[in-house]
Amino acid sequence: MARTLKALTGAEAVAEAMRQINPDVVPLYPITPQTQIVEVYSQYVADGIVDSELVRCESEHSVMSVATGASIAGARVMTATSSQGLAFMFEPFFIAPALRASMVLNLVNRALSGPINIHCDHSDGMAVRDSGWITFYCEDGQEAYEHNFMAVKISEDPEVQLPVMVCQDGFITSHSLTNVELLDDKEVKDYVGVRKAAYDFLDTTKPLSVGVLDFYDYFFEHKKQTFDAMEQSRKVIRRVFDEFSKISGKKYDLIEKYHTDDAEYIIVALSSACGILKNAVDELRAKGKKVGLLKVILFRPFPEAEVAQALKNAKSVIILERVSGFGTYSPLYNEISAGLYHYDKKPKMVNYVFGLGGRNFGMSDALGIYKELEKIDEEFLDEKNKLRYWGVRE
Repeated sequence: MARTLKALTGAEAVAEAMRQINPDVVPLYPITPQTQIVEVYSQYVADGIVDSELVRCESEHSVMSVATGASIAGARVMTATSSQGLAFMFEPFFIAPALRASMVLNLVNRALSGPINIHCDHSDGMAVRDSGWITFYCEDGQEAYEHNFMAVKISEDPEVQLPVMVCQDGFITSHSLTNVELLDDKEVKDYVGVRKAAYDFLDTTKPLSVGVLDFYDYFFEHKKQTFDAMEQSRKVIRRVFDEFSKISGKKYDLIEKYHTDDAEYIIVALSSACGILKNAVDELRAKGKKVGLLKVILFRPFPEAEVAQALKNAKSVIILERVSGFGTYSPLYNEISAGLYHYDKKPKMVNYVFGLGGRNFGMSDALGIYKELEKIDEEFLDEKNKLRYWGVRE
């Protein structure tokens, strides 16, 4: 079918995806920088373009509570938040996967306070990385647009029934205009279909208990079911990727390998920084440098085997992340270190933290950090120099 090319911000691209999906319930509370998503979608509702039940809540805690209740009742649910909004959701956020509440949340990544900051880093998403939510990190508005359709299918699959987060970088992606290739409305409608909930919690002839007090007698077993669902989601994600590729004509994967097959020096990163890093790779490759980029798209469940295979033959690797651990490395570095542990052959690895609170990361930074890779190859690394900071004023 014909495609439409439209100039949209990342936030508008998500609102457009939501319009085409037309979820049953959209609970919302505005917070910078995700406000544009719910603002645009609210206008669609007001104009009668969609017939979603828009629930204007008094807080993000209420947003997640409404989302979970609506999902359990059988509704298709979508919402969005950022930073402190996600933090305010914390209590019901963990309950959603435990109750196997299917939904899609668009997280526009913004630094968690304090100090208070409204710009991008990944401290919000990484704070809930082990909450039971499947999580994607998108490079641009196009990826965020497309991953919303796949997120709906993954979340609602009978073998999964877990909530899904689709992340994009605050302001860098959410407020930047790019050309987004839009699918045909009917194509999307046919693809997402109508939600078929596993259980009808409103059927009084078949009563079910939900959210009951769960002591040591069954708590472990119920948690294990959620753990198993996360593991089962791996094959479902791949199946959904393959199905959606037949509609979009594009290939989807858990990771993106950009000139990594013969690369001696590789940077691993998430989200919008990957666009600049690809440009740096192209420039350095033209000069004969064997450099590459590994973009991690799926963060939960973590694609350990795929990442380890992509990195094991490199000489040195930098894990570049917009969040820092306290007294430890960044989450992405820890995941990759664990994945490579059992390999006899593995690269030297250094963790670089960058871009906190929206600190700019441009082409000169990308080229500069690739230069660091060659230096690392010659260094002796110990626990004192494996964690470094790029772009901070000492």
